[in-house]
Amino acid sequence: MQLRVIQRILGLLLMVFSVTMLPPVLVGVIYGDGAIGVFLIGFLVTLVTGLVLWLPVRRFVRELHLRDGFIVVVMFWTVLALFGSVPFLLYDDLHLSFTEALFESMSGLTTTGATVIVGLDTVPKALLFYRQELQWLGGMGIIVLAVAILPMFGIGGMQLYRAETPGPMKDNKLTPRITETAKALWYIYLGLTVACALAYWAAGMSGFDAIGHSFSTVAIGGFSTHDASIGYFNSTAIEGVAIVFMLLAGANFALHFVAVRNMRLTVYWADAEFRAYITVLAIITVITCTFLYYSHTFGSIGGVLHHGIFQVVSIGTTAGFTTADYHSWPGFLPALLLLLSFVGGCAGSTGGGMKVIRVLLLIKQGSREILRLIHPNAEIPVKVGGVCLSPRVIGSVWGFFALYVLAFCFMSLLLAATGLDLVTAFSAVAACMNNLGPGLGEVGSNYASISPVAKGILCFAMLLGRLEIFTLLVLLSPAFWRA
Repeated sequence: MQLRVIQRILGLLLMVFSVTMLPPVLVGVIYGDGAIGVFLIGFLVTLVTGLVLWLPVRRFVRELHLRDGFIVVVMFWTVLALFGSVPFLLYDDLHLSFTEALFESMSGLTTTGATVIVGLDTVPKALLFYRQELQWLGGMGIIVLAVAILPMFGIGGMQLYRAETPGPMKDNKLTPRITETAKALWYIYLGLTVACALAYWAAGMSGFDAIGHSFSTVAIGGFSTHDASIGYFNSTAIEGVAIVFMLLAGANFALHFVAVRNMRLTVYWADAEFRAYITVLAIITVITCTFLYYSHTFGSIGGVLHHGIFQVVSIGTTAGFTTADYHSWPGFLPALLLLLSFVGGCAGSTGGGMKVIRVLLLIKQGSREILRLIHPNAEIPVKVGGVCLSPRVIGSVWGFFALYVLAFCFMSLLLAATGLDLVTAFSAVAACMNNLGPGLGEVGSNYASISPVAKGILCFAMLLGRLEIFTLLVLLSPAFWRA
């Protein structure tokens, strides 16, 4: 392990991150609110800390090893959340404790969208913009952005890319050079963000709300500038824009890149994971709308359709925007939608959950085991898109699933031990591990009422879900430190 290399990278990344506290200052100047000082202090604290880490080792240049990459990714997300919490902590009118400020920062960066802030409509514009900005930076993964920047300082990026990029097929590259791959992903990400902001603005949002919601929509984050979320606008056009861009952001960004490069939309339907993604959302939409209609939850078929479709897409992609209190819907619907978040978005997307490709592989593997009982001597391959997958890939998916379930059960029991009822405990862990945001029970609207210990557990759940289990848990393995 190269501690000085890790220290140098963390110093550089903190200095880069400090710059993200300057745009809220500009927003504060424009709107004349009183939150400018907390961002200037946050900027200086983050910048000085980065300089202190970087200066002693600035001339120590070495190639980054894979183990170092894992440590940098985990430490950086943790340190980033700590420094990102400074503005929330310093702004007195929010009355947030350290744990609550860290929770809000971690929720933003991991694109979870769970919040402890009540009364968003009265919060200064600078802080509202900062929350949205955190989600936008966390959406594609700030480490992927760093992959394109760090080579300028003589630091290789492949180790960071492989440690950070979500999904079971991490070695696939869109371009021959890893820096070009990172740039390609960010061009797509930026292009979708700009298009989303313009669409929101055209649909009736103000410029501020359009930019803020485009950040959280493309990041599949779910933070809003209003307590009522997207429901605040009461606009079918705005909800339609949100649905389109949530669906796009929940798809594999590699597909967007290939579609743009080849100027062909057929690449989407040719992808097995994308077909499964759309099919699952369509089936759950039909079930949800049918149940809402026959339970007379809304007064008209139009209300059933636009609330039903919106909530299925929002929760299925793990965005977490709301137009209605889905947690109070009748029957099994709240549980069904929460379970849908476990599927999440596609690999290589900004969505959370276990990812569609993993669920698809689990189903195919289960089907193969049933066929093996009928035909014990048959050689039955597992195929996705006509390609046979190796036993190593299938084994890693089963390993991921086992760890995911074990971590979910363990943290749910810990949360229940803090005094929460089982519905709240299980849904809160599910919502945070899947980077969804809104849960059921006490956490249906926000997380302000739960204990500091519960908030700390959920911070770990957010990080575990964002880094897709292995990246974080590998550091807890004795074998990692002995290697």
